[in-house]
Amino acid sequence: MKIYRYKHKDKIHFGVLREENLYQIEGTIFRKFQVKKTKLPISDVTLLPPVTPSKIVAVGANYKSHAKEMGRPLPEEPLIFLKPPSSVVGPNDIIVYPKMSKRVDFEGELALVIKKRAHLLEEMDNAEEYILGYTCFNDVTARDLQLKDGQFTRAKSFDTFAAVGPCIATDVEPDHLRLKTFVNGKLRQSSGLKNLIFSVPFLVKFISRIMTLEPGDVLTTGTPAGVGPVSPGDRVDIQIEGIGTLSNTVMKIKRS
Repeated sequence: MKIYRYKHKDKIHFGVLREENLYQIEGTIFRKFQVKKTKLPISDVTLLPPVTPSKIVAVGANYKSHAKEMGRPLPEEPLIFLKPPSSVVGPNDIIVYPKMSKRVDFEGELALVIKKRAHLLEEMDNAEEYILGYTCFNDVTARDLQLKDGQFTRAKSFDTFAAVGPCIATDVEPDHLRLKTFVNGKLRQSSGLKNLIFSVPFLVKFISRIMTLEPGDVLTTGTPAGVGPVSPGDRVDIQIEGIGTLSNTVMKIKRS
């Protein structure tokens, strides 16, 4: 099942995609819900970020290939950091190139959406019960500021630096998926998601022992090798089989 969040006639809804039509959801996506029979062509709506998280918990250096290209040793434990909810944008939204940065990088990633409250999970707990589904994510990063600051907060937190979407796929298995990132149609990243250093279940349990995860929170799983800079006017497409393609264009915006 693919769940979309969208706007139609100034109202926001969740819907399930069947072929090229969205069927509106009645109820909350985090519990049992009903799907209405009325349909709406997906071309007639504006797609939104699939969730509005209370927090985004991101994982760095979770592929051997990316750790190597960044000159980092392999982590003994997950390297986690936060991105603020204010950084979220959805499919086809603009990624704003901030004035204070000279280098902004794309980072294509698989992300997961939390289904129910997760707190202090134990090894015997089934992490899949806490996952609603999976989506595409662009962990946009001001690389020069990351290197300058020696930590991640400023570099990862600009408005529009967390592109999420286009949907939440509830029936995919991460180990069987492949991620590809394109910049202006040129392939820049390609990796099987089975190559994660720390698996999705491990990450959910590990992070739940640090902070309580709430329904709708987003956890990212790290980016493979191939990250690089983007310039204003570039289009970034992050494609994960079984989920879809997240597309965004980078722009500089003059503030009024």
